[in-house]
Amino acid sequence: MNNRALSILAAGCGINLCIGVLYTWSVFKNTLLELGWDNTQASMPYTITIITLSIALLVAGRIQDKIGPNKVLMVGTFTAGLGMLLSSLSLTPWNLNLSFGVLTGAGIGFAYACLNPTAMKWFHSSRKGMVNGMLATAFGLAAIYLAPLTSYLIVEFGLTISLQVLGVGLIAIAFPLACTIKNPPQGYVPTEANSSAKQAANLVAVRQFEWRDMLATKQFYLLWITYAFGAAAGLMIIANITSIAVEQANIMQGAYLVVTLSIFNSAGRLVSGLLSDRIGALKTLGIALTLQVLNMGLFSQFVSSSSLMVGAALAGIGYGTLLAVFPSIMADLYGLKHFGTNYGILYTAWGIGGFIGPILAAWSVDNRGSYALAYIICAVLVAVAAALTLAVKPISSQATEPMPELAKTNA
Repeated sequence: MNNRALSILAAGCGINLCIGVLYTWSVFKNTLLELGWDNTQASMPYTITIITLSIALLVAGRIQDKIGPNKVLMVGTFTAGLGMLLSSLSLTPWNLNLSFGVLTGAGIGFAYACLNPTAMKWFHSSRKGMVNGMLATAFGLAAIYLAPLTSYLIVEFGLTISLQVLGVGLIAIAFPLACTIKNPPQGYVPTEANSSAKQAANLVAVRQFEWRDMLATKQFYLLWITYAFGAAAGLMIIANITSIAVEQANIMQGAYLVVTLSIFNSAGRLVSGLLSDRIGALKTLGIALTLQVLNMGLFSQFVSSSSLMVGAALAGIGYGTLLAVFPSIMADLYGLKHFGTNYGILYTAWGIGGFIGPILAAWSVDNRGSYALAYIICAVLVAVAAALTLAVKPISSQATEPMPELAKTNA
């Protein structure tokens, strides 16, 4: 069973390495700008993808809570690749908004919804941070190889062929992996390293909140606002880093900044996941958001290659931490039984953040001539998010109760 748990985690990481194509949009965007699109038009497919992804994750989370992750993952990985293939048929705003924005976004959402809750069920609760950190790291790592690959394909073959190659590759790799991922068998009890079966049987879990009960707690709304405001800054930088390099430092080939951001985005996810297992997810989140406030406040002063690399690195760490620790926070507060639905509801905040950040940046450039105002607004939003982490407390009415599987084992 330990080997099976590791194989589930590895397959989940493999899928995230494919559906992380979302984070290469900055490379696509520059090509669209060269084709005559304005900043708002070139940002819209990415923004629609984020909104669609967050809605799809909510729907898919509820479905996988009921029928399991396998079929949901298969639909998601196939749809994500199909959307990219259809994007290549017509390089017009309406087609990319529908194909990449809606279809690929929905596919990524369906796939992403299943991975964290499934993997956490296979591992002991003391390893939530490690599990979520590794899955989030894989999603972020995708851009490290996909950004230069996408740049190469566009230069050599054009945008149309690039979309086709990436779409076929996504289906060919992610779909077979999706076929292998399933929930653990009924009665399965993950044990901590070096712990006995008796110790595992005596474990207790937090109350398993259904979504209606979760929405009745103030902690959920504090977390929702924190997620939305924290994501806005990171997604703004991710969507625009190469354009920022052109505008602030006259750097025309900024793909290396995408790679820099992705490396620290990924490293931040893994480190924050492991750190959250030691000091707590909320404390880890507060530290990351505070760093992001400072970074946003200074970003307009980054006018050289080296300073932009520092800014991209800090933006990656701050954003990556969100994806690694929020699943752990939700599992700690509301349990795993209804995690897919509950986290899907929370994840709508990520969609709102994805709307605020990129659109704010596009508006700032088109109307103010620079990104400076967008940085200032994002710094304020993230400061609010950092303060809200201090207000999230354990749910006082959350009496512990045995997990159904554990109770059955004791019997």
